[in-house]
Amino acid sequence: MYLTLIFLPLGGFLATILFSRFVSRTFISFLNIVSLIFSIIIALRLLIDVLVFNSPVLVDLGSWVCVGLFDVKWQMLFDSLSITMTLLVLIISTFVHFYSWEYMGTDPHFLRFLSYLSIFTFFMLLFVTAGNFLQMFFGWEGVGLSSYLLINFWFTRLAANKAAMKAIIVNRISDLFLYFSIFTLYTLFGTLDYITIFSISTVSEINSFWLSFICFCIVMGAVGKSAQLGLHTWLPDAMEGPTPVSALLHAATMVTAGVFLLIRSSPLLEMAPEIMLLILFIGGLTTFMAGTIGCFQNDIKKVVAYSTCSQLGYMFLICGLGYFSVSFFHLFNHAFFKALLFLGSGSVIHALMDEQDIRKMGGLFATLPITYISFFIASLALAGIPYLTGFYSKDLLIELTFASFTISTVFIYWLALFSVFFTAFYSTRLLYYVFMGWPNYQTFKVFESGNIILFVLISLSILSIFIGYLAKELFVGVGTDTWQSSINTLSQNNFLETELSFIFGGNFALNKLFPLMITLFAIAVAALILITWNRIISNSVFRIFYTFINQKWYFDLIYFNFIISPLLSVGYNITFKLIDRGILEAVGSTAISNRFSTLFNALRVTAESGSLYGYISLQLPIVLLLVFSIFI
Repeated sequence: MYLTLIFLPLGGFLATILFSRFVSRTFISFLNIVSLIFSIIIALRLLIDVLVFNSPVLVDLGSWVCVGLFDVKWQMLFDSLSITMTLLVLIISTFVHFYSWEYMGTDPHFLRFLSYLSIFTFFMLLFVTAGNFLQMFFGWEGVGLSSYLLINFWFTRLAANKAAMKAIIVNRISDLFLYFSIFTLYTLFGTLDYITIFSISTVSEINSFWLSFICFCIVMGAVGKSAQLGLHTWLPDAMEGPTPVSALLHAATMVTAGVFLLIRSSPLLEMAPEIMLLILFIGGLTTFMAGTIGCFQNDIKKVVAYSTCSQLGYMFLICGLGYFSVSFFHLFNHAFFKALLFLGSGSVIHALMDEQDIRKMGGLFATLPITYISFFIASLALAGIPYLTGFYSKDLLIELTFASFTISTVFIYWLALFSVFFTAFYSTRLLYYVFMGWPNYQTFKVFESGNIILFVLISLSILSIFIGYLAKELFVGVGTDTWQSSINTLSQNNFLETELSFIFGGNFALNKLFPLMITLFAIAVAALILITWNRIISNSVFRIFYTFINQKWYFDLIYFNFIISPLLSVGYNITFKLIDRGILEAVGSTAISNRFSTLFNALRVTAESGSLYGYISLQLPIVLLLVFSIFI
């Protein structure tokens, strides 16, 4: 049953690529969806075993890599963390498969797309349930490969080619750090098994420098995969893929893999306080930076993409404070309303004949009522409006940041509050441009999406309203034992203080209201700016600020001018012209080949000259060689 849970999506992939020529695409789509539904049922059964009966399971399938003393087993770890994440991945993937049935149904390469989705899901499940770091890395790389295939699905588009290459090259940088962490882990601990390493890591005899080095490499690996500050530039460009890809990639697979790696590695990270501080600052700066950029983007999918980057920053910063369970709670909640935002965006794009520029939309609330309501619910959940899903995790992590009472957390707390403002601002702006404003699209009839897409949107809307309330006590309630030993938590935390602050009152109770007050203020500011936009944009000072934000803080330009262009110049002038076409051609195989070619051409000319002296000069060395060999 445990293996069936993981390999059913792989079975859907194999069925798609092997039998799609012999059966209808409807049957193949149905088969893939049914396999995922069965996986969800199995995951729910295992979740009950783990949470209710407290029975985590480690499935050992035997040796995988065995070279001398290096012996890595193929293991599946089913504890509360892995099985909960597995259930989340399966639910979002099922919705995306179902949505794609209608959204991508007319694409001539739909079955190839379906196979990519299935293998994407399989690799993510393999990553989540891995029992050691090497197997985790196998799933990690599989997720990266699948994302490349999906982003580049429309491979005839140059923009899709560039976006896919950018995603995989940027992630190569982070993967290099993960290589180093795995090598050092084996050198330091003599094994790559999670359970053994996490048990030994608390021993004081472990070299603190190398432990910090391992944690630093793990964090840098997570930074690239989860698109944090510095390695975030691939994420908005990945919107070149089909919209269902964006939903799956942002909600529950690719970008969440980095956060999941931090949570899984929490016993190691807790032993390196300087690395925890690094995680805190990376998360805080990322959520601020991405929030500002999202405010003035004009592509509907890129606005949502930068909101993902900002929310991932929240998850990072709360990991830096040691509240890994709160980070996972926000990851869990975020998956539902972020999937709803992307799939709602897809419904809008589908209705407007693939138009993605929000300035060419407007007034769609009447023609797309269900899409509008779904998008509205997701935007409110993203902004952290009380009693929606996003409120329960987002406000909690901001309160815990304030409750930490250190100089660094005060700075990060204010960055998080600014990010709350930006989130509410770009959510309001997006709703206004797409649904509220004057219609700016071309004069054609706009229709609501079909029943399958609407079913997915309604289902995710319900989950975006209630799942946070239903899961709060289970995940982060005071005294909960859900995570048992799967997530390491600080021995001292401020959960109780944040929960009882309203009872005791004082300044802390006021700080609990800050996020809501800032959200409402941001909505008012956004409304004021949108009403007076023509007058504001004509201001030269504001236009400079707008251009800076719209151009994404010039990260791409800086990288191209100071990193990519010099590297290309070095590669051409030194690697290619000097070494490849210079030194190697002068002394290498090419030079030897050219010299022999010149020699034999000269001999050929001499041999074919018709001159007696030429023939004698050719035959004389051979005769002398024969005489020498006979008599000597």
